[in-house]
Amino acid sequence: MSRYREPICRLCRVERTKLFLKGSKCLSEKCPLERRAYPPGEHGRRRRRILGYGIQLREKQKLKRYYSMTEKQFRLFFKRGEKKRGITGEILLSMLERRLDNVVFLLGFSHSRAHARQLITHGHFLINGHKAAVPSMLVKKGDIIFFCEKSGQSEEIKGIVESNKTKSIPGWISADFEKMQAKVVSLPTREDISFPVEEHLIVELYSK
Repeated sequence: MSRYREPICRLCRVERTKLFLKGSKCLSEKCPLERRAYPPGEHGRRRRRILGYGIQLREKQKLKRYYSMTEKQFRLFFKRGEKKRGITGEILLSMLERRLDNVVFLLGFSHSRAHARQLITHGHFLINGHKAAVPSMLVKKGDIIFFCEKSGQSEEIKGIVESNKTKSIPGWISADFEKMQAKVVSLPTREDISFPVEEHLIVELYSK
C-alpha cells in the first residue's frame, strides 16, 4: 500500500486546517500551522484563489488526510456510503467516524490515528472478546472495545491512556479508563462530528 513519506505536518499547512496527525504536538506551540499558517513551498505566502473543482478537491483531500486514508480507501468508503439510503455525505462521515482506528484515537488509547492503526494491526485490541486486527473495520452500537490482557499490562500503553484521561470524548462512545475499555453507545450523527468539512462538496466531486 502506498505511504506518504514526507513530513506530515506539511499536510496541515496545505489544507490550512489542523488534521491532528502528530498527537500532542498538534496542541502545542510547536505545531507548524501555528507558526506558519500558509501553504508550504516557495509561493506558499501568495494568496491563491480557488474556484469550482479546486474547492471540491480541497474538501476531499482535507477529509481524506484527516482520517489518514489513501485515495483508493477513501473512494471505496464513498461508494459504500452511496449505496445506502439517506444523505450520502452524512452517511460517509458516519462511516469514517466509526472506523476502528479513528475510535481508538478518539478514546485516547493512542497518540494519533497512525499510531492507532499500528496498535490494531499488531493485535493489541479486542472487540466483544474477539481479536480486531483490521483498522478500517466499522464498530457497531453495543460493541465493547478493550486491550488484550498482555497489552493492558504494558506500562507504555498504561501511560498513553493515563495521559489522555482528560481528553474530550464524543457522546456516542463512552470510556472506562480504569478498566481501559470503551463501549459504542450509539452510532455517530452529523452533529457528533466537529471537524470543519462541507461534505456535500465531496459528493459533488465524485458525482461528476
